Amino acid sequence: MKILSPEVTRLLDKLYNLRGSDSVIFKEMESAHEKAEETKERTTALKSTLQEKIAGLEADSKNLSEQGKKLIEVLKGIDKKAYETVIDRLHINFDPEALVEKLDTSLPETIEKVNEDIKSSQEELVKVEEEMNSAITTIEEIGIRKDAAIANQEKLNEYFELALAGNINITRDSITSLLEQFDLTEEETREAAKILMFPEDALYDYDAKIKESEKKSISEVMQEAKNQEEVAPKVEVEKLQVKEEPAKVEEVKAQPVVTEKKFDREDLIDLFNEIGLDYLDYTTSDLDEILEHFNEKVIRRNVNIFKENDLSLDIFVDHINLLYDKELEAKMDRLLRIGKSALDIYLNPTVLTKYDYKNLDKAILLLQNSGLDPKKVPLMAY
Repeated sequence: MKILSPEVTRLLDKLYNLRGSDSVIFKEMESAHEKAEETKERTTALKSTLQEKIAGLEADSKNLSEQGKKLIEVLKGIDKKAYETVIDRLHINFDPEALVEKLDTSLPETIEKVNEDIKSSQEELVKVEEEMNSAITTIEEIGIRKDAAIANQEKLNEYFELALAGNINITRDSITSLLEQFDLTEEETREAAKILMFPEDALYDYDAKIKESEKKSISEVMQEAKNQEEVAPKVEVEKLQVKEEPAKVEEVKAQPVVTEKKFDREDLIDLFNEIGLDYLDYTTSDLDEILEHFNEKVIRRNVNIFKENDLSLDIFVDHINLLYDKELEAKMDRLLRIGKSALDIYLNPTVLTKYDYKNLDKAILLLQNSGLDPKKVPLMAY
C-alpha cells in the first residue's frame, strides 16, 4: 500500500466526509435550520406580545383623550360656590378650576408619551416581523438547498463508485462541475478531479485503508498490539541461543549492549536552561508530565517557533502540553496560512490546545463552507 501524502490524505478525508451522513455541509445546514427555527419561535412569540402591548396602548390613548375631554367639560360646569358650605365643613380639597388647569397641562403630555410608546413598539414590531420573515425564508431556502445537496452527494457517491470500480467514464468537465458545488477551492477541485480520473494514484489505497480500519474490531487492534509486544522478547531469546552454540563462539564477538538514555528531571532542567526556559516556573508534577511525553526534538522545535516570532515563552507555563505537542508546528502553520498573526495565536492559545491538527482543519473548513472568512473570525470564537 502506498504512503499517501498529508495533502492528499486531507483532501480525501474531506471528500469522504462530503459523501457521508456526517457531511459538514449537512451539519452546517442542520445548525442553520435549528437556529432559524429558534428565531422563528422567539420572534413569533415576541410579535404576539408586541401586538397585545400596542393594542393596549392605543386603547389607553383613546380613553385618555375622550375621558379627559369629558372630565374637563364636567369640571368647568361646576360652580364651587354652590357647594362651598359642604366643602368647608367637611374640609374637602376640591377646586374644579385647579383640576381643569392641571388637566389642560398634563393630559396632552401624557397622551403624547403613550403615543410615543405606541410608535416605538410599532417600530420594534416591524423589526421583529422582518427577523421572523427572514427566518421563515431561511428555513425554506435550507429545504431547497438540502434537496440539492442530497442530489449532489448522490452524484458524488456515484462517481466515486465508478472510479473505485475502475469504470469512470465521466468527462473532467462533468466531474469539475459537480465538485464546484461543494465549496472546494480551485486547487482542491482540480486535485479531486484528478483523483477520480486516475484512482490508481491514491483513491484505491485510501479506500482500502478506510475499509480495513472499519473491519478491525477493538479486540483485534489490542491483539495486534499484544503480538507486537511479544516479538521483541522472542528475538532476544533467539539471539541468546545463537551465542550459546559452541561452533560459533569464536566467531561471534560480544556486542556492547546499547540502552537508550532515559532522561530524568536533572536532564530536563539542563535542557530548559539551554533553550531559555526557567524550570522554577514549573511544578514537580509539570516536569513529570513533560518527562512522560518527552521528545527533545519536539520540545526544541516548539520553543523555537515562539522564539522566532518574538513571543514570550511564558505560554508554556500555563499550557504545558504545547511544549510536547507534536502537531504544534503544523497547527501554527495552518493558522498563519489563513491570515492569522503569530501574536493573535499567542493571545488565544486555547485554539492550539483545544484542537489536534485534523479537527482544527475541519473547523476552518466548516467556517469557509458556511461562507465566513476564517481570517476575520476571532480565534476565541473557534
